[in-house]
Amino acid sequence: MAIVEVKVPQLSESVAEATMLTWKKKAGEAVTADEILIEIETDKVVLEVPAPASGVLAEIVQGDGATVAADQLIARIDTEGKAGAAAPAAAAAPAAAAAPAAAPAAAASASKADVAMPAAAKLLADNGLSVGAVTGTGKDGRVTKGDVLGAVAAGVKPAAAPSVIPTGAPTKSLPQVAAPAAPNLGDRPEQRVPMSRLRARVAERLLQSQSTNAILTTFNEVNMAPVMEMRKKFQDAFTKEHGVKIGFMSFFVKAAVHALKKYPVLNASVDGNDIVYHGYFDIGIAVGSPRGLVVPILRNADQMSFADIEKKIAEFGQKAKDGKLGIEEMTGGTFSISNGGTFGSMLSTPIINPPQSAILGVHATKDRAVVENGQVVVRPINYLAMSYDHRIIDGREAVLGLVAMKEALEDPSRLLFDI
Repeated sequence: MAIVEVKVPQLSESVAEATMLTWKKKAGEAVTADEILIEIETDKVVLEVPAPASGVLAEIVQGDGATVAADQLIARIDTEGKAGAAAPAAAAAPAAAAAPAAAPAAAASASKADVAMPAAAKLLADNGLSVGAVTGTGKDGRVTKGDVLGAVAAGVKPAAAPSVIPTGAPTKSLPQVAAPAAPNLGDRPEQRVPMSRLRARVAERLLQSQSTNAILTTFNEVNMAPVMEMRKKFQDAFTKEHGVKIGFMSFFVKAAVHALKKYPVLNASVDGNDIVYHGYFDIGIAVGSPRGLVVPILRNADQMSFADIEKKIAEFGQKAKDGKLGIEEMTGGTFSISNGGTFGSMLSTPIINPPQSAILGVHATKDRAVVENGQVVVRPINYLAMSYDHRIIDGREAVLGLVAMKEALEDPSRLLFDI
């Protein structure tokens, strides 16, 4: 038997631990080299763990939902084994060493615990239910969250715990306490799901931003007609040349960089009692993903063309959807842009992404009545909102910075001449 160990990959310096998601293979099944065995979620990204060699997954040391650290052993592969061979249960060895023999009831309980998904196990515990009381409809009979919610709604009650009487104690008149019944929610179901590491980290950073920054937001409106006309005029030629369409985001990025060059404090950050002015422009693009908000970075955005920006944003969007963004792609950033208009937002006050000092919020472009030269006309208007850290950015720089973005968008030729 030749055993190869499967370990947690190296995590970033700021990440101490991670959570195991769902194993894609069972103990005893054949695996091939580089086949993805499991995904591990940190508070920043989801990492894939490939098989280091071909063979049979001989043992799963850390199961679904376990908390692990970098370089920790999580499984073993037998490179000479045959699929279907009996394999030891996850983490069975330490338990066997601690106790010579396990009671049949305990063994059955452990077996049952293995067929409940992590979120389902939490719901079972919250409602005082055992795995055996719920019929599993998941893969291989696993109990899912939906199974538990259905059981609770159907009025399945927890089994009463057996009375335990100390040796030598009298058996008369022991008070009987009925186990609390599981709440019957009827047509008002609730679902309790633990936060993912990524969601918990997002929550932590947003609270940190609000508690440490003196956040103020300034607003302005932009006539997007010039940008829309330019896109319409060059869209076909641009798509043919670069293989990607011109979107609004490349204009917003270019306009933001244009303003940051004029007012460098908008691109700065606070470090203790110091203001750090960055001589580069790394623009974070807020992207929604199935696991939560992520902010990948456009490195040296001032040196990127419109096509480069559009291609990179499309790449970020796909990676976020697939959970493939790397830690290095979301580290750093000197200024961020959040596009709530993608979802139809009219106006919002974005929260600064620390340690940055400002963030631009853009919204849905809608036809609105505006006054031009004393006449009411209809124009495609977008409301811009820029939140900034008032500790280092005064209202003057913030307002003028947003005006510079507005002017660049209403006259895109300014971006060519940097005026």
